[in-house]
Amino acid sequence: MDLSKIFVIVAIAAVAIVLLLGLINMMKGGSPSRSQNLMRWRVLLQAVAIGVIMLALWTMGR
Repeated sequence: MDLSKIFVIVAIAAVAIVLLLGLINMMKGGSPSRSQNLMRWRVLLQAVAIGVIMLALWTMGR
């Protein structure tokens, strides 16, 4: 498996894990500040994932 594909999978998995943690926290009625922090991490990780995907696509096109 290509190294760029591994990075893409890890980036997407990180976003999914943080999203699930946020959903679990909301369903349990957890701390609103924790939900806010998880949302911030999710947005940051989504930006990183998009960057990784774009970089992978760029390297595949070369």
